[in-house]
Amino acid sequence: MKIAIIGTGNVGSALARGLRKSSHSHTVVLGARDITNKATQDLAADVGAGLASPAEAAKSADLVVLALPWNVAEAAVKALGDLSGKIVIDCMNPLGMIGGVLELTLGHTTSGGEIVASWLPGARVVKTLNQVGAEIMADNAGMPHRPVMFMAGDDTQAKAAVATVLTDLGFEPLDAGDIRTSRLLEPFGMVWINQALLRGKGRTWAFAAVDRT
Repeated sequence: MKIAIIGTGNVGSALARGLRKSSHSHTVVLGARDITNKATQDLAADVGAGLASPAEAAKSADLVVLALPWNVAEAAVKALGDLSGKIVIDCMNPLGMIGGVLELTLGHTTSGGEIVASWLPGARVVKTLNQVGAEIMADNAGMPHRPVMFMAGDDTQAKAAVATVLTDLGFEPLDAGDIRTSRLLEPFGMVWINQALLRGKGRTWAFAAVDRT
């Protein structure tokens, strides 16, 4: 599968590294605003990825991953052009500083996932990869349980394709329902942030779905 990762920050870089370690062959292209940036070029070389402008990367891909800061997401996503028919993974949490504390900026009546879907009419948006930190996306080998990764979206076939990518990244994919379920997954991501950053647990852990044997 040809995968475009839009954004080369912590999350985008981690996903590129995770896909590089996958036993399955994916063609990855990084969508970056400045393809002449040395750090971006070094990342592309390190993970064996192509490098293009965000719009060019998205246009050429079968699956597009949005790995952008929420405060710049709307303009950046709308600048990608028409993504009708393409599978789009939204791994962004709508975070902002509220009263000096990092919080979700929306929640009960809508979600980041639903808003992204409204920005991309015709695209097959799946909310996922928002529930752990970048370190676990890059490498989760050696954990006693495969980490779980929930996904939400309206297109069953799109979620099936995303599930294969999540499996390749080392996760156990679980379907949480339609795109409205992003209203659950985004606060769930905040639980990880709370424990990792505010409660001292650190960044090298993940949630798991453990069945009774």
